[in-house]
Amino acid sequence: MTSTTLDLGHARERRLTGDLMLAARQVLYEQRSFWRNRTRAFFVFLFPLVFLVIFASLNRNHTLDSRGGIEAGAFVIPGLLAYGVIMATFTNLAVELAAARESGVLKRMRGTPLPGWAFLAGRIGSTVVTAAALMGVTLAVAHFAYGIHLRVETLPGLLSALVVGTACFSALGIGINRLIPNADAAPAVANVAILPLTFFSGVWGDFGIPEGLDRVAQVFPVQHLANALRVAFDPRTQGPGIVVEDLVVLAIWGVVGVVAGVRYLQRELLRG
Repeated sequence: MTSTTLDLGHARERRLTGDLMLAARQVLYEQRSFWRNRTRAFFVFLFPLVFLVIFASLNRNHTLDSRGGIEAGAFVIPGLLAYGVIMATFTNLAVELAAARESGVLKRMRGTPLPGWAFLAGRIGSTVVTAAALMGVTLAVAHFAYGIHLRVETLPGLLSALVVGTACFSALGIGINRLIPNADAAPAVANVAILPLTFFSGVWGDFGIPEGLDRVAQVFPVQHLANALRVAFDPRTQGPGIVVEDLVVLAIWGVVGVVAGVRYLQRELLRG
C-alpha cells in the first residue's frame, strides 16, 4: 500500500469525522431553535400532553367492555403517545423544511461547508431528541398520574413500535413537502394529512368506528402505530408484545417517505 493511498484514506477519515461533528452541531442548533420558538414548542411538545391529561382524566376509572374489559386509560394513553410521536416527527419536520425552503436555506446549502446529508441528519436528530423527550414525559405522566404501568415483559414491543414509528413518520414528514406549496400552507397540509386519520384510527378513544372507515385507516400508518403501542400497554398481552404486522406496515410507509423525501431533497438541494 503506497503512502498516497494511506494519505487519501486518512483524509477521508478526517473529512467524515468533520462532517459528523457538523451534523452533531446542527442537532444542537436545531434544538436551541426549537425551544426558543415557544409557539412551536407548545404545539409540538406540550399540546399532545394537554390532550393526554384531558382524555386520560375523562377516562379515569372506566373500563372498555368492547376491548375485553381493560382499563380505558390503557387504551387511550398509548393512542395519545402515538399522536405525540407523530406531532414531534411528521408535523415538526414538514413545517420546518417548508420554512427552510421558503427562506432560501435549502438553496444556500450549496454554498456552505455543511453537507446536505449532515443538514438533514441534524434536522432529523433534533426531531428524534424532541420525540424521545415527549415519550419520556408521556410515560411518566401515565405512570404517576394515572397508574398506567408498562410491564418489563412488553418493553421490546414498546421500543420497537417507537423506533419504527419515529423513523416512519420522520421520513413521511420530509416526503410530504412535495405536496406543500409554501411555508404558510405547511401546518394546514400536515394537519389535513394526519388529523382525520387520528379519528378513523381510534387514537382519541374507542368511538365505535364504522367498518368502512376502519378499513381505510388500516391502509395508513397511524392506526398501526397506535395499535402496536396499545398491545405493549395491554395487561393481557403475553410475551414481548411485538406486533409484526403493524411494524411491517410502518416500515413500508417509511420506505414510501424515504423515496419521496430523497426526490424532494435532490430537487431542492441541487436546484439553482
